[in-house]
Amino acid sequence: MKLTVFGATGGVGTEVVKQALAAGHHVTAIVRDPARLEVEGELLEVVVAALSEHGALTEAVSGRDVVISALGARERRPTTVVTDGAHAALAALRSAGGRRLLLVSASGPFVDGDGFFTRNVVKPILGKVLRHPFADMVAAERIVRASELDWTIVRPPRLLNGPHTGVIAARADGNVRGGFSINRADVADYLLRAASDDSLIRETVSIAQG
Repeated sequence: MKLTVFGATGGVGTEVVKQALAAGHHVTAIVRDPARLEVEGELLEVVVAALSEHGALTEAVSGRDVVISALGARERRPTTVVTDGAHAALAALRSAGGRRLLLVSASGPFVDGDGFFTRNVVKPILGKVLRHPFADMVAAERIVRASELDWTIVRPPRLLNGPHTGVIAARADGNVRGGFSINRADVADYLLRAASDDSLIRETVSIAQG
């Protein structure tokens, strides 16, 4: 498989690159600062480009089987990084004639499937503390869902830096009940599985540690 990763220097993006290379996939990593990409490999191509550089991004996604947008805000201030990434990825895919896009969002802004306490106590607090990153993710989802491409939106809960376990719970009709966290390495695992799973095209899936 040939894939392009937006946000390749972030926690999830780095794990996607590592696992994809280990599995023998060809990976194109889009980065702003190549010094922050602590991954090497013969099957790795690094493209230094901003989200506004449409030509470079189009070339970076051309001929690839899937594009994974793993961008995320690092702070709680107002942000459009996920939305900007979605716009850029969609525009590049359209220009290149590609179709498959996976977007990493979050389960936090959504309550379908949650238990009473999570829905009525935890999520309202999270919604206030993380209102700006959450608003960015909701907007990005809306953009991707309205597109004509073969998208999958993946919503993990709180991200941790634990080891890769491969034990992942997934649910397409709401959040995973009692699933409050997941290791970034397992999010990457799920993304790579989902990339070649046609049953997940145009689906929104919440995941959590199993």
